[in-house]
Amino acid sequence: MSVMNTTRLSITETIADGRITFFRLPHLRDAGQADAVLYGVPFDSGTTYRPGARFGPYGVRRASLSLGSCDHTGNDVFAGMRVADGGNLVCVPFDVGTAHVQIEQQAHQAFTGGAVPLFVGGDHSCSLPILRAAADAHGPLAVIHFDAHSDTSSAAHWGIDKHHGTVFRNAIEEGHIDPKRFVQLGLRGPFGEPDPHAFTRGKGGIVFEAHEYNDALTFLQSLPTAWGSHPVYVSIDIDVIDPAFAPGTGTPVSGGWTPREMFAAIRALRGIRLVGGDVMEVAPDYDHADITSLCAAHLLFELLTLLPHRAASNS
Repeated sequence: MSVMNTTRLSITETIADGRITFFRLPHLRDAGQADAVLYGVPFDSGTTYRPGARFGPYGVRRASLSLGSCDHTGNDVFAGMRVADGGNLVCVPFDVGTAHVQIEQQAHQAFTGGAVPLFVGGDHSCSLPILRAAADAHGPLAVIHFDAHSDTSSAAHWGIDKHHGTVFRNAIEEGHIDPKRFVQLGLRGPFGEPDPHAFTRGKGGIVFEAHEYNDALTFLQSLPTAWGSHPVYVSIDIDVIDPAFAPGTGTPVSGGWTPREMFAAIRALRGIRLVGGDVMEVAPDYDHADITSLCAAHLLFELLTLLPHRAASNS
């Protein structure tokens, strides 16, 4: 097997090449040659309000072209790791059940290929088949979930049990998440029910609403020590960010965190054993000047910065 070349294309090379990849990275389907691989998940038929997140991977790729390679400490992320664009997971656009089967099959290959996979969606229902594949590879996961919504709804409202509002209830009930290592951050109302956090807290999980940012940040800083080598998955719904900074999403909610607060929250996680993650619900058609896509690209970059510092597996 030849050694993978992970050198980023220059902006002029990207223009000449005519293809757009995440961060101008090389395109690679063989995850065994990389330390991390970035995938798009262009599916949004699990959306309950505004569709359009199927175009998220394309918008984030385009916005990522202008981002540099050095993190806030001066470390060149792409010089120190082999990172590639793995293309998109292909699934039918019409049916949630069929699409989830297809996404899970491809995600399983991503999690067993030797690289840490990160995904860009796509509506948040896509995280369910990805979590299934991640848990199959690593066992029950610790999950850090950033969102305006809990995504622990039941099937009662729509009569359908799998959509972007049921993801984490589904994943916990199916055994893919360790509920005592499940934390949700950035949630905010107006809520659709009197006790919106009952499911998470009833299972032993922890919730920090958006106004509890300082407490949330302190808690996140404790996780690298508290969780040690336990496998961690980080799931980010872009609507955790206030719509003033990220209007391009399906269900925007005012009163969210700023991008700067979100970057600090991710940086607090240095030392966790990150085995996968996602940035979901980016809908470029509702965007303005690509600011949502740009924010999502920066969040994806911040997830990458965690990888050189992650805890080793005990297995």
